[in-house]
Parts: sequence; C-alpha cells; structure tokens
Amino acid sequence: MVANRPHKQTEVGAIPQDWASERISDAAGNGANAIVGGPFGSDLVSADYAASGIPVIRGLNMAGTVVSGDFAFVSPQKAKSLSANLAHPGDLVFTQRGTLGQVAIVPDGGHQRYLVSQSQMKVTLNRARHDPFFVHQYFASRAGQKQIALSAIQTGVPHTNLGILRAYRFPAPPLPEQRAIAETLSDADALLASLALLIAKKRDIKQAAMQQLLTGQTRLPGFQGEWETTALADVVATPITDGPHLTPNFLQAGVPFLSVNNLVANRLDFSSLRFISMADHAEFSKKCKPRKGDILFGKAASVGMVALVETDVEFNIWSPLALIRVVGKMNTRFAFYALQGSKIARQIKLLTNASSQGNIGMSDIGLLRIAKPPLIEQAAIAAVLSDMDAELTALEARRDKTRALKQGMMQELLTGRTRLV
Repeated sequence: MVANRPHKQTEVGAIPQDWASERISDAAGNGANAIVGGPFGSDLVSADYAASGIPVIRGLNMAGTVVSGDFAFVSPQKAKSLSANLAHPGDLVFTQRGTLGQVAIVPDGGHQRYLVSQSQMKVTLNRARHDPFFVHQYFASRAGQKQIALSAIQTGVPHTNLGILRAYRFPAPPLPEQRAIAETLSDADALLASLALLIAKKRDIKQAAMQQLLTGQTRLPGFQGEWETTALADVVATPITDGPHLTPNFLQAGVPFLSVNNLVANRLDFSSLRFISMADHAEFSKKCKPRKGDILFGKAASVGMVALVETDVEFNIWSPLALIRVVGKMNTRFAFYALQGSKIARQIKLLTNASSQGNIGMSDIGLLRIAKPPLIEQAAIAAVLSDMDAELTALEARRDKTRALKQGMMQELLTGRTRLV
C-alpha cells in the first residue's frame, strides 16, 4: 500500500491527481436503456406475477451486495413486453422509493435477466472503464449514502428519480485500481457475511437448546425427577413492581432513565438514553430501584421483552417496564431464560390487551406459569445457556469490529488516501 500522493479537490472531495470524478450518466454504457427505471404502475401489477419465469427485483431483494432473496416472477412473454426495464448480470440497481440508499449488483451465475420493479432503477456501466463492484462499494459507503440522502426529494415519501441518479458522482481510479479496491473490500464483505451466517446458526442452536432444556424435554446428565410448575408471583423475592407512571423532567445528563426502547434483543441497550435528576431518582427509587441481578420485563409496546441487569450502573425505569427480582427463590439466569421460552410467550399473548401498542397488566405478569426444576438443575441449565450467550456475544463483537475495520478501509481506499497499486 502507498499513501500521501498528491490530491486534488473535486465534487466528491479530495482524490488523487490521476483519478476522475465521474457522473453516472457519463459512466453508463452506450447501449439502449443503460439507465432506466421500472415499468409504469399499470404495466406491472400483482396479477402479472407467476410461480416461475423471469425474476422481479423488488426492495426485499436489495438487502445485500448482490440482488438475492425470494423473488416474484413474471412470464417470459411479460418480460419481453417490458424489455426496456430489464437488468442483466453486472448491472447496478438503486432503490427509487422505499428504503433509499439500497444499491445492489445483479449477480453472475443467477438468471440471465431480471425485471426491475417500479421502485427500482438500473444502471448498465461501461465495463471497459468502470468495475460495478467498485462503484457499488462507493455508493454503499458513508460518502455515497450521504450523497443519495442529500439529493433525495423529501416531499411526501422520500424518493429519487432517474435525473437525480444520472447526476450521482463517484471517484473513478484507473480500472485496474478499481478492481483491486473492489476485491479488497469484497473480501471484507465475505468475512462479514460468513460471520452473519455463523451468528444466525448459533442463535438457532441456542433457541433449540432453550426449547429442549427449559421444558425438560432434554435433561442434562445427572438430573432426573419431575419438575414443578408455579406462578411467577410465587417465586419472586420482592413484589413485581414498575416504574413511575408520570412523565419526569428529562435532562441532558444525570441518572439514566430506561424504557422499553432500551430492551433490544433481550438485552439492555444504553446507546440511546434519557436522563433524570438525582432528586427524581431518589423519589422513584422508593417504589422501584433496579439493581444487578434484576430482570426487566416489557409490559407495554415490546410486551414480553426481557433483559437481565448485569452491571452495577445506577439507573431507573419508566412505567412500561416491570422489575422482577427472584434471587433466593429461583436462579435468576434460569428465570431470565425461562421468560423467553415459547410456553411463556403463548401465555403473554393470551394476557396481552389488544390495544394499539399492546400491554399486559402488572397482576397478569405474576400469573405467568413457569417451570421450576430443583435449584441445582436451574443453575446447570442457566450455565449452558449463558455459555451459548457468551459465544454469541464474542461473535457479535468480532462482527462489529470487522464492520468498523471495513468502514475504515473504505474511507482510505475509496478516497485514494491509501493506494493499492
């Protein structure tokens, strides 16, 4: 790698002297329909979809680097009538309305042609000058995403159009360098994809283990005998309570004040916080004061979402959260996992009020029936599931670190600050 070569200022920022700042309109191929949108609304309706044939690229097919996922299809005859709206391997597809910022490549090795939906736009690049994977990496970067967001039409539902797409700009190194940059960044994408698959597999394994272990369908070695089933209210160490039902005076800093939005994937999320004063915290703590080892339970909006308090951080909770403390009467981690089980989920569904957001009453939380093996078996089950959680956490940390490293690589390589050739 080489750094610190002379740069010049362009519409896409500072880039090396031997790079260009290209418009999509200038980078497109010379053939017909190099830049097109989807058909007019009446030209493609749900009645045109078929069980097989030519795949239609919709928003749900745009989540990854390449167009993929579950496709709708149209007949070859329908696709022929909309031939101007077809995309082929190597083409770039941008979302026009919906999830703006989505950009994906039509892959090799899939179908020979795809139909672009009304919500997407297609670009066929001049492959003698531009590598699609390089251009994709730029528009997937922070700089490219910012350009898409700033140029969007904000009236009504945010959207863009072909004129705006044609005016998009990107840095254009010589083609060999584009390919080298794209290959390097694609390697990082492949690692991220493999980590995502591994994390999904480990989550599935954990879910299966929870289903087996928390119901007694599978017993750990050395354990036998019947389990009890008891109401949650009968195993709590203190009465189940919730946070204040009034709206406090929020501050820029102070004591963190958590609500259901801070329960993410059955974990506490401190990334988005509101704060209250020490005086309010002291007053609210007379009713409810969370501490390490407590379980927080969503009783409004995210009903049934739970999180285990695993730190000694001073904080308090609002009324959409309930506090469950079982220490001494039940293994806390076992209870935490049991509250995520399918049997509890079915009970919660029956007890949840059918309001716009959904909510469960405080007394109903205590009615939840929970399996109760002996404490020693509870601890053993909790240890197995905790080990699985620790492995997942380590993999997620590795994924996040890899994602951050890739962002840093993009910043260096896509601006020419660091050169590969």
